[in-house]
Amino acid sequence: MRLRERLKGIIPEDDLARLSNRFHVVGDIAIISVPAKMEIYKVDIAETIVSGHRNIKTVLNKASKLEGDRRVAGFEILAGSETVTVHREFGFYYRLDLRKVFFNSHLGYERRRVALKVKSRERVLIPFCGVGPYVVPVAAAGARVVAIESNSEACKWMTENARLNRVEDNIDLIKGDALVVADLLNIRYPKFDRAIIPTPYGMDRVLDIFSHLVKKGGAIHFYTFKKKHQIEGLIEKYENAGLEVEFYRSCGNVAPGVCRWVFDLVKG
Repeated sequence: MRLRERLKGIIPEDDLARLSNRFHVVGDIAIISVPAKMEIYKVDIAETIVSGHRNIKTVLNKASKLEGDRRVAGFEILAGSETVTVHREFGFYYRLDLRKVFFNSHLGYERRRVALKVKSRERVLIPFCGVGPYVVPVAAAGARVVAIESNSEACKWMTENARLNRVEDNIDLIKGDALVVADLLNIRYPKFDRAIIPTPYGMDRVLDIFSHLVKKGGAIHFYTFKKKHQIEGLIEKYENAGLEVEFYRSCGNVAPGVCRWVFDLVKG
């Protein structure tokens, strides 16, 4: 039974129509966004989710959008008390605190798709690595990963997740601003075989910066936020910059009319 059906008789029909049937699950935590006009029902909604899903222990209401360099949203606890959880994804485990770090479980398939392309002994660069959902499976494939993250909390969980999945020997984690660190990588490391760039919103300029660190013929998986009508022009822009577009697809809506897109590029 879907969420709105379970809430019939608890919330008036006119109000219930405003509520999404979907919610985001990370480990044993459900994340919902209660519309402002439904604030009086938020506890009822949370209790209904917990009672209907044995695997969910905590329900968080997203009270604010991603903010600051740490890309962390503000949450209100509606049910339960624990915001530290362990999320399982294609055989890997990620421990994290949703109050302090960002994690998008909707990208699980996409992370697996990219990881399956990685060959053993590749040198892979992953800026904006967060708690490691791209880093861990790539390191498990036998690649040597240089991961960059500015959020101290994310670095802490990244280190723990590397140990949890037994891939710490394949990872060099650098704490710092990815754009500042990029200037140092040319000195400390040879050219990379591959870069995976889960770009924060509005930071498309990083593609030029990090593509210079990838060898000729190397692969780049670049994520950006765009409207569908912008894609054709973006492909032309990449091709003109010497980046062959092998593949691209939408990875889901993030706002009305705006999607996260991934482009698999080859450096010419």
